[in-house]
Amino acid sequence: MGDINYQTLELTQAPPPATHTRHPVVVVGAGPVGLTMALDLAAKGHRVVVLDDDTSLSKGSRAICFAKRTLDIWDRLGVGSRMMEKGVSWNVGKVFFRNQEVWSFNLRPEEGHQRPAFINLQQYYCEGYLYEAVCAQPLIELRSGHKVLNVLNQAEGVHLDVETEQGSYTLEAQWLLACDGSRSAIRRALGESSSGRVFKDRFLIADVRMQADFPAERWFWFDPPFHPNQSVLLHSQPDNVWRIDFQLGWDADPEEAVKPENVLPRIRALLGADAPFELEWVSIYTFACERMERFRHGRILFAGDSAHRVSPFGARGANSGIQDADNLAWKLNLVLNAQAPDSLLDSYSHERELAADENIRHSSRSTDFITPKSEISRLFRDAALILARRHAFARVLVNSGRLSLPSAYPDSPLNTADEHEFAPQATPLGACVPDAPIEQNGQQGWWLAQLGRGFTLLEFGEGASSHLESVDELVAQGLLTRLRVWPVGTSPAQAQGGVIDSEDRLRQRYDALSGSCYLIRPDQHLCARWRHLDGQAVQAALHKACGHFLESASCLH
Repeated sequence: MGDINYQTLELTQAPPPATHTRHPVVVVGAGPVGLTMALDLAAKGHRVVVLDDDTSLSKGSRAICFAKRTLDIWDRLGVGSRMMEKGVSWNVGKVFFRNQEVWSFNLRPEEGHQRPAFINLQQYYCEGYLYEAVCAQPLIELRSGHKVLNVLNQAEGVHLDVETEQGSYTLEAQWLLACDGSRSAIRRALGESSSGRVFKDRFLIADVRMQADFPAERWFWFDPPFHPNQSVLLHSQPDNVWRIDFQLGWDADPEEAVKPENVLPRIRALLGADAPFELEWVSIYTFACERMERFRHGRILFAGDSAHRVSPFGARGANSGIQDADNLAWKLNLVLNAQAPDSLLDSYSHERELAADENIRHSSRSTDFITPKSEISRLFRDAALILARRHAFARVLVNSGRLSLPSAYPDSPLNTADEHEFAPQATPLGACVPDAPIEQNGQQGWWLAQLGRGFTLLEFGEGASSHLESVDELVAQGLLTRLRVWPVGTSPAQAQGGVIDSEDRLRQRYDALSGSCYLIRPDQHLCARWRHLDGQAVQAALHKACGHFLESASCLH
C-alpha cells in the first residue's frame, strides 16, 4: 500500500450490521495486541470480529521498542519482515552517569539468531502494518468507530451492546477477548479493576526529527549536565526521528511542560544550541505497575494493557501484550475446535498472570532505581553507578530498565516433568525455544521458521523408538508435526525430509543427543523432552499440554 502517513489515516466506519449475529470470537481493541490476536486466530482458520471505538491509528511514537520474541511471533503471522525492514535494529545499550559512560551491554550476546534483540519502530507504523494485514485477511471483520457500551457475561456466551454514529446494535460472542487498553471499557463494564503502584513522577516524551550521528543504541543518562538531577533516555527511530524521554519530577505542570518554549530548551541542552531539528510530537506521561487479579472471567479473557500495566522502562508493556496474544490464541483455537476443554484457558491466566507479576517486579525495581524516593536511595544509586565503571559486581545493581525477555513457564500445569537428565545450560522446560541457523534441501534457513501452527515433535538424529503408532495417530489428527534435525556434517541426501543443524547450535542449546526428542507447543515453548522417543509418553504429554490432566483423558475427543 506504499508509504502512508499512518498518523493521519482515517479508517472507514462501518454501519451497524443489519442482522443480530452470534460470532465465535470478538476482539475489543485494535491496537497492536488486539490486531495480533485477530491475525493469529484467523491464521488458524477462525472468523474474528474486531471492535474499536476509534477511527484512527496511534499518534506519536508511543510504544517503540519491540523485542526479538515479538518479532518471532510476527514472523509466524507474516508481518515480521515488514516491521524489520522499517524498524531500526539494535542490540547495545549504554548507561551514563553525569558526563561519563559507566556501562555498555549487549542484549544479544550470542550469534545464531535471525532477529536482533530489539527494533525501534513508532507504534503508528506497527499498527499500520498490522491493520493492512488484517484488511487482507478475509476471516477478520474490523469495525472501526464501534464502541462497546456494556457486556453481559453468560455461561453460553457474551452479549455486547455497541454504539456507532449511525446507530446502536447488539451482538453475541462465544468468546470475548478484551484488548482495549489501560482504560478498558470491558473491565469497567464487569465492575473489575486493576491494583498496584502508581509512581509519582512525570516524564516528557519528545519525538525530534533531525540528522544525527548517534549510533543505533539505547542511551540512558542519570543526572546528566544538560538535565541535572533527573534522567534522560534516547532512542533512534525510522525517518530520522529520535525519541527523547526527559524525567521532570512529580511537581512538573503537565500543561506547561509540553509548551514549545519549555520543550525546546531541554532539547537544545542535549543536542547543542545550534543543532537543527524539528519537533514532531510531545507528550507527558505518568506510569503505574498494576494488574487485574484474574485475566479470565468466564468467556471473557483480558490481554495487554487491559489486564496489566507497567512503567515504560524495559519495554515490557507492548511486548508482554503480544506474548499474551501468542499464549491465548493457540489455546482458544483448540477449544474452538473441540480438541481441548475450555479449562485449558485457565492455563492462560495461570501463565500470563505470573508473567505479569514478573514484568511488574522488574519494572517496579527499575522505576525505584531511576527515581529514588529518599536521599539514602539516591546515595546508593549514585554509588552503584560510580562503581559500575570498573567493577562488574556493581553493574548488576545498575537498573535503567531490565529490558523485555520472553517469560518462561517452568511451573506450568501443561509441562511434563523430565524423566531423564539434561544439562543445566540447556533450554529448560517452559521456556521459549531458541532460534538457530539450519540447512534444508541445500538452502540456509532458521529453526523457528520450521515450527508450524500446532505442536511440533523435534527428533534429533536417529535413536531407539517405541510405540510409534501413538505418534502416527496424533500426526493423522493434525495435532502434531514431526520434524527431524540432523547433526552438523550430515549430507543433504541423508537429511532428506528434515533439517541439518548447520552450526551445531541446536544440539548445544537443547543438550541434544542422538535420539533426543522435544515436544514444542504452538507458541514455541518447550513442554516435554526425552532422551529417546516413546510414542505413549509423547501422547500423554500432548494430552496434558492440551489441558487434559487426567491420565485417561484425550484431547482427540
